[in-house]
Amino acid sequence: MTLLTFETFYALCGVILLLVAGRIVRDPAHPRRWSSAAFWAVLGVTFLAGKWLAPLVVGYLVLVLVVLAATGRVMSGRERQPAPMERAEEARRLGNRVFWPALAIPATAVIGTLTLAHVRWGSVQLADAKQVTLVALGLGAVIALGLALRVTRARWGEPVEEGSRLLQTIGWTLILPQLLAALGGIFSRSGVGEVVAGLVASALPTQVPFVAVLAYCGGMALFTICMGNAFAAFAVITGGIGLPLVVRQHGGDPAIMASIGMLSGYCGTLLTPMAANFNIVPAMLLELRDRHAVIRAQAPMAVVIFAANVVLMWLCVYRF
Repeated sequence: MTLLTFETFYALCGVILLLVAGRIVRDPAHPRRWSSAAFWAVLGVTFLAGKWLAPLVVGYLVLVLVVLAATGRVMSGRERQPAPMERAEEARRLGNRVFWPALAIPATAVIGTLTLAHVRWGSVQLADAKQVTLVALGLGAVIALGLALRVTRARWGEPVEEGSRLLQTIGWTLILPQLLAALGGIFSRSGVGEVVAGLVASALPTQVPFVAVLAYCGGMALFTICMGNAFAAFAVITGGIGLPLVVRQHGGDPAIMASIGMLSGYCGTLLTPMAANFNIVPAMLLELRDRHAVIRAQAPMAVVIFAANVVLMWLCVYRF
C-alpha cells in the first residue's frame, strides 16, 4: 500500500479549481459568471476524477474547455486586490521571509526525491518510487502553503481568495502547455516526423554533416515556436530529423545530440507566445501593457544561444 501518489495532489488541484468555480458563481458582478464558472469546474473535474473517467469522456470535457475559451466566455472577475500602500507595508514587514515558502518547494523536492521512497512501515510505503519526484514536488507545495500562512499570519481563506484571483488573471492560457504537449504526442504517433524528414531531405543538402546539425537544431527551435513546448517538439523532430540524419547517416552521438537539441528547442520557447506560461502569463501577472514585452526582451539572447548550440553540437556530436 502506498500513501502518497501524484493522483493525491491532482485531486487537491481539482478541489482548488472547484473552489474557484464556486467563488465565481457567488459573484453576481462577474462579467461571464456562469461560463467562467463552468470552465474552472470542468477543469477541476478532470483533475479530481480524471483517473476514473473514460478517456472519451475526458476528451469531450477538453473540447468543452476549448469551446469556452475560444468563444471568449472565460473572463476574470473583480476579485479584491490589496492597495499599493498596503502591499508595500506588508512587504516591509515581511522582509526576506517572503521568499521562505518559494524556497521550501525546491528544497522539499530535492530532499523528498532522495528520501521518500525509502520510508515505509511494514507493507505500507509513504511514496511510490516511480513517482517520488512528483510526490515530493506536490508535498513541497503543501509545505510552502503552510509556511506562507505562518509567515504572513493570513487567514485560512486567503489562499483560496488569492488563488482564485491569480487563476482568473491567467485564464484559459493555464491549460495551453498541457494541450500542446498532448498535441505533440499525437503528431509523433501520426507520423508527422517522417513527413518532416522527407521535406528536409528534399530541400536541404543533408549529406553535409553541418547541414544535418543545422536542420535538427533549427527544426527543434521552429517546431517549439509553433507548439510552445520543447518536449512536444523533441519527439517529432528527433524521430524525423535527429535520429535518421545526425545519428544514422553521419554517426553522431545520440546523447550529445539530444541534450543540445533540447537546448535549441528552449531557444524557440523564448520566442513564442505559444509558450504561454513562460512569456504571456508573466506579462499578464506583471500587468504589462505590451503582452509581448517578455518575448522582445528575450529574443536577442535566444538568437545568440541558438547559434552557440549549433556550433557546439557540430564540434562535439561527430567527435565523441
